[in-house]
Amino acid sequence: MRQYVVDAFTNKIFSGNQAAVCVVDDWPDDALMRSIATENNFSETAFVRPAPDAGDSTPGAGSDAPDGAGSGTAGGAYELRWFTPEGEIDFCGHATLASGFVVLTQLEPSLAEARFSTREVGVIAVRRAGDLFQMDFPVYELRRVEVTPQMEDMLGARVLEAWRARDLVCVLESAQDVRSLAPDLDAIARRDELLVHVTAPGEKGSPYDCVTRSFAPKLGIPEDPVCGSGHCHVLPYWADNLGKRELVAYQASRRGGTLFGRVAGDGRCVISGAAALFSVAELMV
Repeated sequence: MRQYVVDAFTNKIFSGNQAAVCVVDDWPDDALMRSIATENNFSETAFVRPAPDAGDSTPGAGSDAPDGAGSGTAGGAYELRWFTPEGEIDFCGHATLASGFVVLTQLEPSLAEARFSTREVGVIAVRRAGDLFQMDFPVYELRRVEVTPQMEDMLGARVLEAWRARDLVCVLESAQDVRSLAPDLDAIARRDELLVHVTAPGEKGSPYDCVTRSFAPKLGIPEDPVCGSGHCHVLPYWADNLGKRELVAYQASRRGGTLFGRVAGDGRCVISGAAALFSVAELMV
C-alpha cells in the first residue's frame, strides 16, 4: 500500500495540517484502516480507491509500480474514507484537500479535477485553482444556543455567542483571546458535539477575516492543526456577520494554516488551500 503524507492548507512542509493518504485497490478491513490511522497518529488518515466504474482503475496500470501503489488512471473518479486514531468519521476537509492534491499531482497530474464519492456527504470535487486546490463542501446549519457557565469554564474565556451544528462554535471577543486559549480538554471531550471551535474576528490590519482554533479530544486529537470541516461552520457565521461572501481565515494552532472561503448562500461553501508533499512510503501491511 502506498502512503503519501501531505501538509494541507499551507505551501510549505512542517506547517498546516498533516494527513496521510493511502491509495488502495479495494477497501482493507476496517480494523486495519483504524490501525494504520492509529499508527500514523495524525488527526486524519484518508483511504482512496479508484471508483469501481472508473474504467481502467487498476492502480499501477501502465507502469511497473506494485499493486496498490496508486499510479493508475481512474479518470479522476475515486472513493474516499477518513479515519482518526479513534475510528472512522463522516467528513474531513483537510484530508480531502490532501487526497485531491495526491490525485492531481501524483496519480493523474494531467487532470484539473478529482471527484470523491463519500458515504455521508456525497460527491466532493477538488479542482486546481492556480496554486491552490478548491473544494465545494456542504455548510452546516448553525442554531444559536445559550452561553452557559460550563462553556466559559471549559474554555477559560468569556464567550460572546455560542452556535451548534455537528460541532460547537464559541465566539470570543478578540483574536488574541483565541490565540492564548488554554481549554480544559477533558471537559470538551465530555460534550455531545464532535468538536469545539473557538473563533473571533481577525486582528485589525491583518489579512484575515477570522481567527479560529479547533479541539477534538473525543477523536483522540487534542487540537486539530487546521480544520476544514470546522470552517464549514465558521465561514458561514462570519460571512453573515461581516456581510461578505469571500473570506480569508487563519487557523491559529501551533502549526498554523490559511483557508480561502467563498460562501455561496446556497448551502455550499467553497474552501481553497495550498498543500505540500512531505513523504511517500510503502506500508508493509
